[in-house]
Amino acid sequence: MDKIKVIIAEDSDFVRDGMRIILGMDEEFEVIGCAANGLEAVSIAKENKADVILMDIQMPEMDGIEATKEIVSQNLGKVLILTTFDDYDLVKRAIHNGAKGYLIKNHKPEQLKQMIKSIHSGATVMEESILEKLTANETTASEGFQADNLTSRELDIIKAVAEGLSNKQIAERLFISEGTVKNYISTILEKENLSHRTALAVYYLTGKK
Repeated sequence: MDKIKVIIAEDSDFVRDGMRIILGMDEEFEVIGCAANGLEAVSIAKENKADVILMDIQMPEMDGIEATKEIVSQNLGKVLILTTFDDYDLVKRAIHNGAKGYLIKNHKPEQLKQMIKSIHSGATVMEESILEKLTANETTASEGFQADNLTSRELDIIKAVAEGLSNKQIAERLFISEGTVKNYISTILEKENLSHRTALAVYYLTGKK
């Protein structure tokens, strides 16, 4: 099986080297470059085809949000944002620029590895605390969310998912069974070509898949 090729963009030598060592000890990953700022990250991504770029937000010369925009627009790899901040506006900007995931830095090594693998396989991943902040601040559909092929009931389900409700809570709100909710969600995910409910919530709130 091919290794997942990773670029690490992080201005802290300590954090950057730590992630490089963690991933380097796992045969599933190959760190093909490290950057101390956004400009370096974009340059390395242009020279080396990466699967996933780990991107810090707060960096000199070019921050992670702008670097993400450059990398995604040029199809240079999928971006997983790493930060000590859980600011709502930063989350929105990073996702708007095409980030596929968002992880607070106090993660465990196995959590980091799993998120990288999920993004590589095509999923959108987001730490639960960040998704909760998204849903707490906004539960109306983004302009980028396309509802043309969805029924009114499906839209009700999607909005409830974006609010963070469980299947049981959605069933109680809409006076339907949990099984029916589950079937609706499966149908919606298939229609929208999404892998799980977190990706559905992110799409509804940001307009980005």
